[in-house]
Amino acid sequence: MEPAELDRAARSRLRTLSKPNAERVAQHLVMAGRLLEGDPEQAYEHAQAAVRRAGRVDVVREAAALTAYATGRYAEALRELRTVRRLSGVDAHRAVEADCERGLGRPDRALAIIAEAPATLSASERAELAIVASGARLDLDEPEAALSVLERAEQSRLDADTAARLAEARHEVLVRLGRAAPREEPAADASVESDGTDDADIVAVEDTLEGE
Repeated sequence: MEPAELDRAARSRLRTLSKPNAERVAQHLVMAGRLLEGDPEQAYEHAQAAVRRAGRVDVVREAAALTAYATGRYAEALRELRTVRRLSGVDAHRAVEADCERGLGRPDRALAIIAEAPATLSASERAELAIVASGARLDLDEPEAALSVLERAEQSRLDADTAARLAEARHEVLVRLGRAAPREEPAADASVESDGTDDADIVAVEDTLEGE
C-alpha cells in the first residue's frame, strides 16, 4: 500500500502539506477507500486519522464525510459535507447530504435539499437524487409520488450500477404499492470462502500507519 495509489487529483490537494505528512495522509485515505464497503468502521478510523493530520484539506474532509455516512453517523456526515463545500466550493454530494437528512428522520428536509440541486448535474447524479427522493416520499407514506420521481429519472446515460439501483428502488416502490412481489433473499452459502483478507493484516497495517 503506497501513497501513489491515491488518485492524482486527490494527491494534488495534499501539496500544501509537508512531504512526510502528505504521504501519511495519503496512506490513510487509500486505506479508507479500500475498507469503505467491507469494513466501514475501520475506514472511518483511517479517515479520522487523516483529519487529525490534515483537517483543512477538502479531500480529507470528504473522506471523513463519506465514511461517517457509511457508518450511520449522519449528523457528523452532514457537518463534514458542509465543510467540504466551504473548502472546495464544489457541491458534489447532494444525494448523500439528502440521504443523511432521511437517516435523521427528516424526509421533508431531504426533499428540500434535492429541490435546491444545481441544474448542471450529470444523469447519474440526477438518478442518485431520484433514488433518495423516492425514499423520502416513502418515508412520508407517499408511494405514488415515489414512483413518479423514479419514472421521471433519465435512463439512457446511466452506468450499470446506478441503473440497477434505480431499478431496485422502483421495485421497492411497486412492492409498497402492491404491484410487485418482494424479491426472495438468496440463501446463505456456507461454502463461500474468505476473501483472503486477514484481520491481523489489517491491524498490522493500522499499527504501521499510526506509529509515530
